[in-house]
Amino acid sequence: MAQEKLQVGGQAVIEGVMMRHRSRVAIAVRQPEGSIAVHEQSFRSFGDRWPVFRLPLLRGMAAFVEALVLGLNAISFSAGEALAEEEEELKGWELPLTMVVSLTAGVALFILLPTYLMRFMRHLVELPLLLNLGEGLLRLLIFLSYVFFISRWKEVGRIFQYHGAEHKAIACLEAGQPLSVDNARAFSTLHRRCGTNFLLIVMVTSIVLFSFFGWPVLWQRILLRLALLPLVAGLSYEVIRMAAARENWLTALVSRPGLWLQRLTTQGPADDQLEVAVAALKAVLPTETEVK
Repeated sequence: MAQEKLQVGGQAVIEGVMMRHRSRVAIAVRQPEGSIAVHEQSFRSFGDRWPVFRLPLLRGMAAFVEALVLGLNAISFSAGEALAEEEEELKGWELPLTMVVSLTAGVALFILLPTYLMRFMRHLVELPLLLNLGEGLLRLLIFLSYVFFISRWKEVGRIFQYHGAEHKAIACLEAGQPLSVDNARAFSTLHRRCGTNFLLIVMVTSIVLFSFFGWPVLWQRILLRLALLPLVAGLSYEVIRMAAARENWLTALVSRPGLWLQRLTTQGPADDQLEVAVAALKAVLPTETEVK
């Protein structure tokens, strides 16, 4: 198996990076004293357990849920390692509760708020298509504003540096270069298969999909949008999968807005951050025996 054919995904965490390749997951975190802690685990995907989740659309829904589960686990481990010397350690229930609160806040901010605010435009615009379009554009504006403002925070900036380190390490692998800090340093912090691209495509997909369901009363709109979220995730996954697999003018056009947005969600990493990303990536790659 050629190195460039390996499909590796990743995620920045607190002072570290999570990498995943097939059933392998590794989380590398820079500890307070300077060493790198690497946690490796196996993960059996929905598609491996139930082949139906390999089908188009369903595989995207499954991937979205898997990303949430793995992301929570990775953040939990990284918090424990990176904050090991803090006076107050996170209790076992605090991080899951924080994740639930964050997800609820995200739904409220990006789903409930835009559709609620558009009710005040009902007396000005009566065409359901225009109302749905206005709601979608408002949701996109809220999302872009949110990304811009959090990118100004110093603490978030550290995570965005690890996000850039993740992309550089993966790009180095895909280019067939030996994995090292020196080699990874030369690559871009932008990548087509980034979660930022996925989120932006989700926003655009929701605008198109929601437009087919008219403009019912507020509580029906909210329930409808929540019910359609899995389908939006499935469709968005297929779009980003296509964009990453093929090189042509259409996929370049689809990927370009997400790459622009990554200039906010990724930052140039320091060498010690690249070292963490390389360590995580090396931990999930198959050995020479497995390749043969």
